[in-house]
Amino acid sequence: MITKPVEADGLVVTGHDVPRMAEILTDEALAFVAEVEHRFGSRRRKLVAARTQVQARFDGGDFPQFLPETAEIRAADWKVRPAPSALLDRRVEITGPVDRKMVINALNSGANCFMADFEDSSTPTWANMIAGQVNLRDAVMGTIAYENPESGKQYKLADKTAVLLVRPRGLHMEEKHVYLDGVPVSAGFFDFALFLFHNAKAQLEKGVGPYFYLPKMEHYLEARLWEEVIAFAEDRLALPRGSVRVTVLIETITAAFQMDEILYELRDHIVGLNCGRWDYIFNVIKRFARRADFVLPDRAQVTMDQPFLKAYSELLIKTCHRRGAHAMGGMAAQIPIKGDAAANAAATGKVRADKEREAAAGHDGTWVAHPGLIPTARDVFDRVMPGPNQLEVSREDVAVSAADLLAVPEGEITEAGLRANINVGLLYLAAWLDGMGCVPIHNLMEDAATAEISRTQVWQWRTHGAWLSDGRVIDAALIEAIQAEEVVALEGARFTGKAKLTDAAALFRCLVMDDVLEEFLTRPAYELILDYEQAEIC
Repeated sequence: MITKPVEADGLVVTGHDVPRMAEILTDEALAFVAEVEHRFGSRRRKLVAARTQVQARFDGGDFPQFLPETAEIRAADWKVRPAPSALLDRRVEITGPVDRKMVINALNSGANCFMADFEDSSTPTWANMIAGQVNLRDAVMGTIAYENPESGKQYKLADKTAVLLVRPRGLHMEEKHVYLDGVPVSAGFFDFALFLFHNAKAQLEKGVGPYFYLPKMEHYLEARLWEEVIAFAEDRLALPRGSVRVTVLIETITAAFQMDEILYELRDHIVGLNCGRWDYIFNVIKRFARRADFVLPDRAQVTMDQPFLKAYSELLIKTCHRRGAHAMGGMAAQIPIKGDAAANAAATGKVRADKEREAAAGHDGTWVAHPGLIPTARDVFDRVMPGPNQLEVSREDVAVSAADLLAVPEGEITEAGLRANINVGLLYLAAWLDGMGCVPIHNLMEDAATAEISRTQVWQWRTHGAWLSDGRVIDAALIEAIQAEEVVALEGARFTGKAKLTDAAALFRCLVMDDVLEEFLTRPAYELILDYEQAEIC
């Protein structure tokens, strides 16, 4: 272990030494992190704690609502600051972890933008988080390169690259390798502050800027917190107001009721909202998991044509365009399937249909998980959206009520769906614990939202004794039996993170069997990561 204090600010780094760490954790950079945490850390902790009170109300029978106290904001005529030129056309964005090779390939992919993800696509090992900052700094400087140690293949940046956006970790996560006055700092503030400190001025000199995606927001007061953090950071680093621009992922049911308010709070810095559909589905399940009247069917049946998801998507478009902000579509998780032309054609067809739905509805751009799907998504948006965006599509025809956003999706629960949740949960957790947060599973590129949906659904079904379509009740015995079968099958298979299968199985079992539903699986999983790191050091 190393310890590097910043004496004046009480900041202590306990993370072990990793390559090029000294370039990132300079005294000046750490002092900036300490300033941000000192000013805003306590408020962050209080806002995250307030989510527990909201959950208690939902457990007691309440539902989210359009807030009466902010009705004037929703009714008033106002707009956000116009987007910078580099973010006017975002028709195809690609996302992925901050791995060095991935950063190069994504920037070279032909997408308009690349979201480099410290959050759901990255396991937050200390080495991963520091290497991510190194990789992005090198990318901004144009010096990033990589050589495959096995093949010797060289990777470097093309002359034209995608516009870089960065997703820090959510407000609920802590960076337990860095402490201020004995308390772990906010992981999101840590990611944001380090990237901004090292890259903002270089980006502005190149005609772009420090652009971010902000995840897992649950209340407009959290948006207000981020606005104050950003404004402070700009002032502290002598950046012109509005240099930092953000897009907020609408990934929670409460945020869906507060889109206007989130845009308003961040109006000097926000450029759009994004339909983070997979995390949104997870959050809907989680928030109402203790309610027998809100049991969802198989994940495969919870598609964007379900009324509650259609309402969410269309309300986002209408709200954004009324306020002059971009309405970004969701992730196409499919990846090209080699060696099976028919299966590949079917997968591509699903992507095309999804993007046609988004473009026709009025979205200004979309996400893909694999470079091979960029041409399909671009073809759709080029045909439907000849201009750089669709801000002129007002969607005045849309009228979304609270009941629309809370309509329980119809469908059945099958053994195949239960088994798939257990299988995918095990596969993803094993990879995550092994340091890989973005994993191809069954021809889909999955991040943490996949395992979150899987384990919350199984917990919900068990808690309420849901019935399978064949008449069996989903109870602990059935889950245990299926998980045991899946573990045996995986022990004989090859997959990413197999060495961590035993720990993944134990964690998954706890997550679905405990009486209390864990807010985020990444929190107990992170504790395992810390244990692994400690064992390696000792």
